[in-house]
Amino acid sequence: MERRNFLKVIGSSFLFNLIGAKFVLPSDPKVLSVAEGKDYEKITKDAINAIGGISKFVKPDDVVVIKPNIGWDRTPEQSANTHPLVVKAIAEECIKAGAKRVKIFDRTCNDPRRCYETSGFNAVFRNMRKVELKHIEYERFKNVKLNGKFLKEWELYDEALNADVFINVPVAKHHGLTTLTLALKNVMGIMGGNRGYIHRDIETALADINSVVKSHLTIIDATRILLNHGPQGGDLKDVKVLNRVVASADIVLADAYATTFFGKKPEEISITVEAFKRGLGEMRLSNAKVIKV
Repeated sequence: MERRNFLKVIGSSFLFNLIGAKFVLPSDPKVLSVAEGKDYEKITKDAINAIGGISKFVKPDDVVVIKPNIGWDRTPEQSANTHPLVVKAIAEECIKAGAKRVKIFDRTCNDPRRCYETSGFNAVFRNMRKVELKHIEYERFKNVKLNGKFLKEWELYDEALNADVFINVPVAKHHGLTTLTLALKNVMGIMGGNRGYIHRDIETALADINSVVKSHLTIIDATRILLNHGPQGGDLKDVKVLNRVVASADIVLADAYATTFFGKKPEEISITVEAFKRGLGEMRLSNAKVIKV
């Protein structure tokens, strides 16, 4: 083959054979966006649009579950829960994309009525069309075979399992046991039973759960982060305002990047490392394409 034709083949297909051996050029890096600003609804939508828009994930007539953290009887300013305006922006984008229904819920740690009220979620979603802010119905937990390294089975919430699209929306914060709690840990909110049991080997257990419950889109609320005394917090002195939102289709990459907001490296967080080892996503930020808005 002439050199000119050889280069044409490579340029058009990115796949070629040479002396019987196949060579594949490296794939595109994993993509992540970071939007910054004081309008939390706008930066959330900007972050989503930067990675291709919500229609990349949500199709007409889809049932979407948005899983924020609403676990604590805390105000948005205290940074223990996902900011309701971040979730509102995501829900609006889903409806705009043609979603049939958007469901929002969390299995709380404090009294659910107080959590939903104090967090601001009740006020934001009281009259929003096609959006259901739901309390957990315990009869809807179903035993699921996980066949994991630590968890062989566990009760998981059926509305999360049956959703067409599962959007994981944690708040970025400190955690006394795991150093940080981000998206991989946020799936605890769809777990039934005695969740305290998984603390015996929490990184392995969470990798087991996330291997079965796939987050199609991860959006991390870093509008304000909790630096100490997490996950419940309470003291505004522990809160740092960042005015940022992170979005990625890769849950591990999203967690890895958010780790840097705390002055830490992804490899310092055992939950992130275990998920990366299990092939659940990319931990190495050098392999990521970061789009800043």
